[in-house]
Amino acid sequence: MPSALPEGDPAPADGSLPEAALAGVGTRPFGLYVHVPFCTVRCGYCDFNTYTAIELGSGVSRATYVDQAVAEVRLARSVLGDRDVPVQTVFLGGGTPTLLPAEDLGRILRAIDEELGLAPGAEVTTEANPDSVDLAYLERLRAAGYTRVSFGMQSAVPHVLATLDRTHDPERVPQVVEAARAAGFDQLSLDLIYGTPGESLADWDTTLAAATASRPDHVSAYSLIVEEGTALARRVKRGELPMPDEDDLADKYVAADEHLGAAGLGWYEVSNWSRPGAECRHNLGYWRGDDWWGVGPGAHSHVGGVRWWNVKHPAAYADRLGAGVSPAHAREVLDDDTRHVERVLLEVRLRDGLPMSAVDRDAPVAELVADGLVEPSTDRLVLTRRGRLLADAVVRDLLP
Repeated sequence: MPSALPEGDPAPADGSLPEAALAGVGTRPFGLYVHVPFCTVRCGYCDFNTYTAIELGSGVSRATYVDQAVAEVRLARSVLGDRDVPVQTVFLGGGTPTLLPAEDLGRILRAIDEELGLAPGAEVTTEANPDSVDLAYLERLRAAGYTRVSFGMQSAVPHVLATLDRTHDPERVPQVVEAARAAGFDQLSLDLIYGTPGESLADWDTTLAAATASRPDHVSAYSLIVEEGTALARRVKRGELPMPDEDDLADKYVAADEHLGAAGLGWYEVSNWSRPGAECRHNLGYWRGDDWWGVGPGAHSHVGGVRWWNVKHPAAYADRLGAGVSPAHAREVLDDDTRHVERVLLEVRLRDGLPMSAVDRDAPVAELVADGLVEPSTDRLVLTRRGRLLADAVVRDLLP
């Protein structure tokens, strides 16, 4: 099961925020994340807060989940008061949001628009498994106002998918991409994983070729992490599968950067590539420290330097909202030092880099340039490809 939530400080029962956090609301970009915690099967590598029907048990229903999500959207409106907070991005993740009817996902979006208001040209994304949608479903989703779909492709190689416990047929991916285009979506993204035990470099090349053949607007490619408590971790511990090899992961990252770049997809964050103008604006909000409200069990939020996280289990989440109580489990108020550390951690990962004004004057920038980890520059610190491979080490050098 997923790891435990952090302890934090007590969160107010009404969800209220300090006046200092609310002071700038509406002047900073605002996004809304909706966590849909349902999956048909649990993938062996996944430690996200998701549940199959068996794991949910009695008393929790997909059919009533949208009512609870809408209730939290209304809570957000109450907490934010009468401030004008146009929502610039919406992102439905999970889990598999498209296990819910398209009409239910439409209800969530309507509630966001009615309570907070969608900004003109808002980016509205949902994640989807390739075997969870068809053309008719995608057409209804597009009609409901969704503009972007992110498909969980992971790999194009059957034995790699099997090791990951992914159930879709890799041949399904180009079919649903074409269906989404036919339905009129503005942007399409593919999520990939590299470094699965047993995946060769040739396997990864096959996946990259298949992904780019579908002409996506955006690709996310993450190295496999063996998370404690997952089925994959137990298999590794028993010696059934090897741990991912760091040199192999580096080779596959370079292959991804070269292949995606040749296909017209440039990197804009260490693990994300897109066509010009197709960057995921919602995720950029996370990396830039903007405001966002996370709806759903286990969802995290950040507004004006206050971060909080909801109770994990859908039953506890439903009980709290049903009682008119905030679903927040705990929160923390970030001090200036913590916010600076997080800014360095996140912004240094971006193609735009970190302003030199945010870099400690004693940081060994010249040495990082000499080591080929950052680009020579006087105004921004930008990682080279080698620096992207060693981003964690660069951050350690930048922080006092």
